[in-house]
Amino acid sequence: MIRRYTLPEMGAIWIERARFEQMLRVELAVSRAQAARGVVPAEALAVIEEKAAVDPDRIAEIERTTDHDVIAFVSQVAETIGPEGRYLHLGLTSSDVVDTALALQLRDAGALLLHDCDALLAVLIARARGESDTLMMGRTHSVHAEPITLGLKLAGWAFELDRGRRRLAQAVDEIATGKISGPVGTYSHLGPDVEAEVLAELGLHADPASTQIVQRDRHAALLTAIAIVGGSLERFATEIRNLQHTEIGEVMEPFKAGQKGSSAMPHKRNPILSERIAGLARLLRGYAGTALEDQPLWHERDISHSSAERVILPDATIVLDYMLVRMAGLIEGLVVRGERMRENIERGLGLHASSRVLGALVEQGGMTREAAYAIVQRAAMRAADERTSLRELLAVDPEVARRLSLTALDACFDDAAFLRHVPAVIARLDSLEAEIHAAR
Repeated sequence: MIRRYTLPEMGAIWIERARFEQMLRVELAVSRAQAARGVVPAEALAVIEEKAAVDPDRIAEIERTTDHDVIAFVSQVAETIGPEGRYLHLGLTSSDVVDTALALQLRDAGALLLHDCDALLAVLIARARGESDTLMMGRTHSVHAEPITLGLKLAGWAFELDRGRRRLAQAVDEIATGKISGPVGTYSHLGPDVEAEVLAELGLHADPASTQIVQRDRHAALLTAIAIVGGSLERFATEIRNLQHTEIGEVMEPFKAGQKGSSAMPHKRNPILSERIAGLARLLRGYAGTALEDQPLWHERDISHSSAERVILPDATIVLDYMLVRMAGLIEGLVVRGERMRENIERGLGLHASSRVLGALVEQGGMTREAAYAIVQRAAMRAADERTSLRELLAVDPEVARRLSLTALDACFDDAAFLRHVPAVIARLDSLEAEIHAAR
């Protein structure tokens, strides 16, 4: 991934040196297991552990001849060790090292993503509580529906992100799977006991029935979980973009001193973070699609997945890390314009109360639903066309007047009635917050 979207901690997991160092961890763990069984002499193990080191530049130089990065890696590390280097990679096939090291990288990347999710969840929960009473219009099909609060909207985002985090956590646990089972998974060179010992030292699960590789359904599950979290972030970002429309103007992204929105138009204050997040989410869906294509490898393995994974696995984790961190900052600094929310409700002419009037005419006025619907719809269409208050039109409608008192009619336009159960939803954040703390 380009530097623009790479944050330092995640980027460090995926640099070339980090990859080779994880491969060396696997090699050393196998050497220790071999030494415990008398296959590698104890004095040779001591030298290997003392001298083994990776040099990415030298590996690249050797690979130009071998055209095989793992052989180049083994050769370079053996050079640093000396004669005892002949015991390195004993009984291993390349994928034993590569896939197990990849699992270590993905586990570390996944742990950082889960930390990012927790940080964003904390911000969403805090802002949802802080905006629990901030009245705004709820919209369906981009049209005024009924009032909600901004806190309710943000609570919905928090619970959605939590669902994504749970899926991601399961995928991260599954991806932490290695194998030391040889060229076709038959343990033809090293026994299952060696694999169990090595993977226990590394803190990884053992693939119960591998081929030459760890099967790619796990990787597809991880990339799919990442894409779903990205889709949630895109949904949140799209809502912010919509609410920042000039004609709506209910929220705005933070805008720091010295920031510019346009080279030509000084008045511009654009939702650039939200737009960036929406764009990056498209990449994540593409990476997930590629991971799914990597599942059906031929026989006990082919190499068609390898080139794709060298791009999609680092990039997907780097991109989601960036998106989560930037979204947390966006939500924390989100500018809320409560007065504009109230103005927009008032511009709706009370049409949002149509459902409550309909219910009152049926429940209190004794009308059939069809008859009541026709009266309210007719008045609502007229109010919209003539830009007048729905409440005023209904108050002078003879049929409505016969069925409802003015007090009962006014109660239908009391926005508090729409929101009486919102505190119950906000209170559910308590259990979500407790679960997050317990998971840490």
